[in-house]
Amino acid sequence: MPTAPSTDPAPPGMPPLVDAIVVVSFGGPEGPDDVMPFLRNVTRGRNISDDRLAAVAEHYHLFGGVSPINQCNRDLIAALVEELAGRGVEVPVYWGNRNWSPMLADTVAQMRDDGISRARAFATSAFGSYSGCRQYAEDIEQARAAVGPDAPVIDKLPPFWDQVGFLSAMADNLAVARRSEPTAPVVFTAHSIPNSMASTAPYVAQLTEACRRVAASSGAGEWSLVYQSRSGPPHVPWLEPDIGDELDRVAADGAEAVTVVPIGFVADHMEVVYDLDTEARQRADMLGLRFTRVPTVGTHPSFVKMIADLVLAAPPISCPAYCCLR
Repeated sequence: MPTAPSTDPAPPGMPPLVDAIVVVSFGGPEGPDDVMPFLRNVTRGRNISDDRLAAVAEHYHLFGGVSPINQCNRDLIAALVEELAGRGVEVPVYWGNRNWSPMLADTVAQMRDDGISRARAFATSAFGSYSGCRQYAEDIEQARAAVGPDAPVIDKLPPFWDQVGFLSAMADNLAVARRSEPTAPVVFTAHSIPNSMASTAPYVAQLTEACRRVAASSGAGEWSLVYQSRSGPPHVPWLEPDIGDELDRVAADGAEAVTVVPIGFVADHMEVVYDLDTEARQRADMLGLRFTRVPTVGTHPSFVKMIADLVLAAPPISCPAYCCLR
């Protein structure tokens, strides 16, 4: 199983090793008029009808057409800037998305105009798979190609699933939740992906090991790993079991409560606030289960420190072409 290399952060006050940092994320709508165009961007080339997209759009309209992911990224960038400043490091932190403003190509163009020649990219996806890792590397190269020969060189950092800062932040959040429900079974969740994608990636193995470490650190005994937010044609197999089916099983086994840990997500975005906080909670209520959803790592200090360590590491850490392949 591939693991991220150890880091040797630049000491406080040392000149930055790169000109800039760019946070690369998925993107989300900022208002009702953005929802359908955003969903069309997400599903471009997949032949999904507007009728199907309209049904998904209703999830966003429950929240005023605004995805929480954008504010989550703004908060993360602000926390990272503060962490870097505390180390005496002043480098600009940019932000570019795959599917909505600020679009990555526009961000790379701004970086070029600002005189940036080399940057490190932190993608907000912890685990290795095509959609969670390699596609972001492709997005970066496509954005650079669109900007042209003067585009800055951008080195993407590897997935960070095994970094102490990520795991300890998740374990801290779980430990707090377990104080009120110490005997509840712990259910870790991650975004489902097609079996065909999972078969060529270390996604499941990385998730399983991360869950094991977080459970052990937080003192959780009984735990399981399940999946959520699948999409695509019903006849195409995706990773299972689904969170809803797992809640059924937990209730059938006689549990009175459940603690759900969205380990596959770093921020409380739509897959968390709708698929878990709305749909899964409603299902738990119907089953008579007390439902606790553990926060994502968000701007947890350990997580922000981890990002700073990675982007300032010497020698530089980059994402090898094979890191999200078996």
